[in-house]
Amino acid sequence: MLADLQDLNINGWTLKVRQPAGEGPHPVILLIHGWTGDEHSMWVFAPRLPKHALLIAPRAPYPSNHPEIAGYSWVQERADGFSTLEMFPPAVAAFETLLAELPAHLPQADFARFGMAGFSQGSAFSVAYATQNAARVQRLAMLAGFLPEASQAALPALRGLPVFIAHGTQDQTVPVSRAHAAREQLAAAGAQVRYCESEVGHKLGANCVAELADFFG
Repeated sequence: MLADLQDLNINGWTLKVRQPAGEGPHPVILLIHGWTGDEHSMWVFAPRLPKHALLIAPRAPYPSNHPEIAGYSWVQERADGFSTLEMFPPAVAAFETLLAELPAHLPQADFARFGMAGFSQGSAFSVAYATQNAARVQRLAMLAGFLPEASQAALPALRGLPVFIAHGTQDQTVPVSRAHAAREQLAAAGAQVRYCESEVGHKLGANCVAELADFFG
């Protein structure tokens, strides 16, 4: 899969891109990695995503600051607990700048609206982005993820948004209780929530990968 990908560097951002065949305009799905991940991390999901979609995986803008693992982060200084909503605006603003540049580099795609699939911290970033730019996000997948702390007041911006939540019951990194809370809070805010659970750890089970494919299909 990685051999089929294109590398792009745009104004300090490092991306991996899978371009579909044909002239387009192609729908866009942004693949948002988690803490200590990078632009390579999310391609395990690509075979189950629509072949006609342009897939873009950006590297987060900050070093992870993990004591043992390299990689990158969507917040400048990761908290001991789960990142709060107010930690994400710098990355959201930088991401907006990147999105403004992408049509010039990938003119065959439709960037007016797009899907987002975020893993772990990447799902929290995706929620933070969507609460500020709800009109641009077509659908959002939270994979082994969580809602940012203190985000409940911002969630009504996601009313009507299709959201897929997938989580492992044995997840030791993000407890499944966080997924249950996200399901309840997003549904209460008016999002169209679809939920999948697997007997796995901090990853997706086969049943939830199949539902992810259906969600974006």
